[in-house]
Amino acid sequence: MKLRQKIIFLAIVPLCLAIAAIALVVRHQAVELGRQQRASIEAAYLASKNAELKHYVDLAIHAVSHLYNSGRSDEAVRDEARRILADLEFSDDGYFFVYDQNGRNVMHPRQPELVGTEMWDWRDASGSLTIQHLIERANQGGGYERYLWQKPSSKNVAPKLGYVAGLPRWGWVIGTGIYLDDVDAALSKIDNQISGHVRQTMLMIAVIAVLSALAVALSGLLLNISEHRVADAKLRQLAQRVVRSQEDERARLSRDLHDGISQWLVSIKLQIEAALIRLNGTPEQVQAARGAFEKTAVQINGVLAEVRRISHDLRPAILDDLGLAAALEHLCGEWRETAGAGTAIHFETEGETGPLPDVVNTVLFRVTQEALTNIARHAGATEITVRLHSGKTFVMLQVRDNGSGFNVDQVDDHPRRGIGLRNMQERMEAVGGELDLDSSPAGTQVTALVPRQSSFAHSHA
Repeated sequence: MKLRQKIIFLAIVPLCLAIAAIALVVRHQAVELGRQQRASIEAAYLASKNAELKHYVDLAIHAVSHLYNSGRSDEAVRDEARRILADLEFSDDGYFFVYDQNGRNVMHPRQPELVGTEMWDWRDASGSLTIQHLIERANQGGGYERYLWQKPSSKNVAPKLGYVAGLPRWGWVIGTGIYLDDVDAALSKIDNQISGHVRQTMLMIAVIAVLSALAVALSGLLLNISEHRVADAKLRQLAQRVVRSQEDERARLSRDLHDGISQWLVSIKLQIEAALIRLNGTPEQVQAARGAFEKTAVQINGVLAEVRRISHDLRPAILDDLGLAAALEHLCGEWRETAGAGTAIHFETEGETGPLPDVVNTVLFRVTQEALTNIARHAGATEITVRLHSGKTFVMLQVRDNGSGFNVDQVDDHPRRGIGLRNMQERMEAVGGELDLDSSPAGTQVTALVPRQSSFAHSHA
């Protein structure tokens, strides 16, 4: 082998090995990011559906509460309750069903042939004693159950998530559910999109590898130092674009979650339908219907306020206009108004809060939002302090409360909890920062630290 061929060979082989290693790392990271994204979407979607199902059942019970609380339990009253429940629906496949404590079907608007059927020993396609499990959940105070059931719109058996509650005096179990085949189809679509992106990335890397090898073969020269620097700069830019794309994707998903407002609208629709039914009843029912209409008007105002709040939370303009300190102070002010007089929140700043990269501002603001959300949901705190310290070499954010605290290890180990904490950790790692959690029964402190001279922050300064 000639010297020139040896030089070309020694240049191509390391290049191909390096690109192969990069391809494997990129593929692994892309697959892992896709898996995390899918898990986050699935968990968020199912959590919203759990709350939605419980809300529907509560509304159904409320719709017949005037009959149930009347003290009567004769067949005429129960027939009226069945009629009201049969008229309530929230989609093509959304309906309510009723069983008694012996597993006999009392009401099923989409499968009337089941009414009166003893289904205590009925099993679904997987062999599960579905009706027994539903009754057991209801007797425990209400709960969720997954099973297989025929979907009315397609007549096919599909997985279903149901929620049931009981009317003990009548011996009834009222429930509803949503079919999960649409959820599985949506998640499969996400999987296919992720696989397509991974294949496209691998193809691009392969093309780059071939072109690079051809360039080396044609030129017969080793890659010089400047080419390595260009390659390193491109890799850094790629990493930065990945971080920015993550934030853009989360913003898009947040906008898509506006569809969650639809459950408010469905709630309003069900209340209006129930009120319309009462308008044809006794004077007391007519008066109750008027009250329901007034409550509906209040809920509509709540929907409008929720839309405005979500739009503001997605990207507050003050963060771009006045900077991180002003945005955090404004966030604390909003939180103070929402929490009321029972909780005090303080905002403190120290040092020179000079300009920071936009991505660092966004990450620290989101970490503060998530920390305050966790306090509101779980801590039961009465004193909260948000502190922003800006030094020459670092920026530190602390959120401290005097709430009940939690076990950090248990939350980290649980597969369905701590999603917010993991999101905070991932955001900080993306900008080269660190997140520290210190929690005890005396309170919790979240500390986010970002070095000013980190390669990520410096490149955006």
